[in-house]
Amino acid sequence: MRFLTRSLVGLFLAALTLALLAIGAMELKTAIEISTAPAPPAKPAEERAFTARVMTLRPERIAPLMTAYGEVRASRRLELRSASAGEIVELVPEFADGTAVAAGQLLVRIDPADAQSARDIAETQLRQAEVEARDAARALVLARDDLAAAEDQRALRAQALNRQKELGTRGLGMAADMEAAELAMSGASQGVVSRRQALALAEARTDKAAAAIDAARLTLAEAERRLADTELRAGFAGVLSGVTAVAGGLVANGEKLGELIDPTALEVAVRLSTAQFARLIDEAGRLRPLPVTAALDVPGGRLEAAGRLARVDAAVGAGLSGRLVFATLDEAPGFRPGDFVTLEIAEPPIDGVALVPAQALGTDGTVLVLGEGDRLEAVPADILRRQGDAVILRVGALSGREIVLERTALLGAGILVRPVRDQDSGLSGADGEPVAFVELSPERRAALIAYVEDSAAMSDAAKAEVLARLREARVPSEVVDRLEARMGG
Repeated sequence: MRFLTRSLVGLFLAALTLALLAIGAMELKTAIEISTAPAPPAKPAEERAFTARVMTLRPERIAPLMTAYGEVRASRRLELRSASAGEIVELVPEFADGTAVAAGQLLVRIDPADAQSARDIAETQLRQAEVEARDAARALVLARDDLAAAEDQRALRAQALNRQKELGTRGLGMAADMEAAELAMSGASQGVVSRRQALALAEARTDKAAAAIDAARLTLAEAERRLADTELRAGFAGVLSGVTAVAGGLVANGEKLGELIDPTALEVAVRLSTAQFARLIDEAGRLRPLPVTAALDVPGGRLEAAGRLARVDAAVGAGLSGRLVFATLDEAPGFRPGDFVTLEIAEPPIDGVALVPAQALGTDGTVLVLGEGDRLEAVPADILRRQGDAVILRVGALSGREIVLERTALLGAGILVRPVRDQDSGLSGADGEPVAFVELSPERRAALIAYVEDSAAMSDAAKAEVLARLREARVPSEVVDRLEARMGG
C-alpha cells in the first residue's frame, strides 16, 4: 500500500514537471517571434494645444484706488470739566454715556449758595456806588452854581471899586469908602477861589464815584461768572462719553466729568508709506483733496462713508515712518470714534494703462502674449499699481496685442494655445462647430472637480487641463456633458 502511494506521487510530479517545461517552451517561442517581427510603421506625434482665455490690451485712462487702513477720530470733541468746586446738587437724566444732548443744555449743577451770596453782595455794592455817584453829581451842580454866584459877586465888587476910584479922581470920594471897597473886592476874590476849590473837590468826588461804579460792575460780573460756573452746559450738540459724575458727589475745580463728541464731525487718520504719499501730492507738495471712501465691515452688511483728504501731520513721530494723513468724512452714519476702517483713496487718473487680472502676471513679472501661430511669448510687464485681484499695467508697445488672462503651470513661452476671447461664444470642436460655454453652480462645479481629482483613468496632465477648465467662470458644455455622462454611468 505504501509503495502504491509513493508511485502515484512520483507520477504526479513528473507530469507537473513536463507541463511546466511545455509552458516555458511556448513562452520562449513567443518572445523570439516578437523580437524578430518587423517594427510597425511609426505614427507621427501630434502637438498638443491648450485652451487659454485672452484679452486685447488697449490704452485707457484709469484712476487707481489706493487701499489703506486707519482709525476713525472725532475732529470736534470737548472735555467737560467743572469750573468750580463743590457738591453736585443737580444731575440731569441725560448725563450718561451715549446720550445725545442739545447745544446749551444744562447737564450738571454744582451747589450755587456761596456764588449766589457773592453775587448779591456785589449787586448791593453796585447800587451803593450808583447812589454815591448821583450825590456827587448833585454836589457838582451846586458847586458850579456857587462858583457862578461868587464870580457875579466879585464882578459887582469890582464895579463898586471902580466907581470909588472915579469919585476919588474927582475929589469927591473918601479914603474910608475906598478902603472899604477894596476890602470887599478882596473878600469877593477870596470867595471865588474857595468856590473853585469846592468845585474841584466835587469833580474829584464825581470821578471817584464813577470809578467805584466800574469796580462794582467788575465785581458783579465776576460774581455772575462764578455763579454761571456752577452750571455745566453742552457747548454744542453731540453725544456724551466717559461720564464720571454722580449726584451728590464732591468735585474739585477743573475735575473732568465727561466728554462731548460731535458724531457728525468725523475723520480718518491713516498712515501711508512715503511712496504712497508721493502719489497724493501736487507739484507744490500740497496734499490733493482727493475723494475717499471709508468702509466698515459688519456682520450682515457693510457701512460706507464718503469724504476727502484734508491734511497731513506736520511731523513724523519717533520710531515711525511714512506720513499720517487725515481724511474728513461728509456723512458717516453708524461710524464711531475708534473704529478701524478700510480707506479707499481715488488717485489721480493715469493715461495709457490697462487693468488686467493678477493671474495674468507671472512670478517673474512677465505676461504671456499671443504671437504668430497662436504661440505664446513671455514679455516683461511695466507694473504701476496692484489693487485687489488686479494690476494696472502700462500698455506701451503691447497696445493692440492679446495676453493670457489666467496663467497655469501648463502655459509658458512657445506653447501652442487655442485662444478664447471674451467676444467668443464658444470653442471650435473637432467638427468645426462652436462649442457653447455654460456657467456652473458652486455645487455642480465642486462635484465635477471632485470626480476628476478622484479619477484613476485620467493622467495627471489630463487632470490638470480639465481642472483648469472647470475652475474658469465659464466651462465648455462639451466637457461638462462628457464628465457628467461618466459620473452617471
